[in-house]
Amino acid sequence: MTFLTKDKIFSKKWLIDYFYILLGSFILAVGFVFFITPHKIVPGGVYGIAIVVHYLTENLFYLWPEGFPIGLFGLLLNVPLTIAGIRILGPKFGVKTVVGFVLTSVFMDTITILRPDGDLPLVQDVLLSCVFGGVLLGFGLGLIFKSRATSGGSDIIAMMIAKYTRLPLGKLIIYVDSVIVLFGLLAFRDWAIPLYSWIVIYITGKVIDLTIDGTNYNKAMMIVSKAHEEIRDKLVLDLERGGTYLCGEGMFTGQEKQIIYTVLSRREVAILEEFISNIDPDAFITIMDTKEILGEGFSSLQQKANDH
Repeated sequence: MTFLTKDKIFSKKWLIDYFYILLGSFILAVGFVFFITPHKIVPGGVYGIAIVVHYLTENLFYLWPEGFPIGLFGLLLNVPLTIAGIRILGPKFGVKTVVGFVLTSVFMDTITILRPDGDLPLVQDVLLSCVFGGVLLGFGLGLIFKSRATSGGSDIIAMMIAKYTRLPLGKLIIYVDSVIVLFGLLAFRDWAIPLYSWIVIYITGKVIDLTIDGTNYNKAMMIVSKAHEEIRDKLVLDLERGGTYLCGEGMFTGQEKQIIYTVLSRREVAILEEFISNIDPDAFITIMDTKEILGEGFSSLQQKANDH
């Protein structure tokens, strides 16, 4: 059994979420078209692959003499990846994720067509383009994440690999994006491209954290609720996360309480908060930043000890 959150169409929350997706997708597209694509920067993800293909297919297609459209190629990659992700991981990728990558692809190609300068960069300085491009990419993705959607692409690939390995998801995303960056190096044969690309990836990650008001990918949560059994089921069955029951006692009432301690990603925290607000609005929740997490599902304690 899985829990699928269904927002009421045209409710305030529904409108806010889709506004975030619309705005985030547009900002993401602007960052690519004006700052990233013109300098052949490959910042991971399906659009990184699409940028390489775009330049390698120049003058190969009658309809697209400047190269295969980046947005269209990204869409052609995202659709089968999402279908594969649903088949392997279950219905974790909802309508919001699909809307997000479709809008991004449409915005990207539309802005490119409407630009009088085509693929020319907005500014010639590559480092300046990396900084502003990374900021726009991070801000756009952050808004999409705030709506509890995903960016698709390399995230889905990493999640599928994580299902069959014991590697942490965060590290896998970095590995997948790094492989795509190296693909750009092999295609363009220019060492400056991967170096600039990693600068963009770093800035993008930092801005995503700032956009969703957090400095760490994972958050520790302590939850005191009378509906602790439903919350446990949400964690274990839907989010596929573990946790620990702590025994407590109410200071005023003297009643025994079950306290749930768990560690979740930022997106999962938002999903769980919404779920708890619906079943127990009076629940007491503490959310804490985490500096480092060692154990099953995260970094290996043994590996950490061996590294030292």
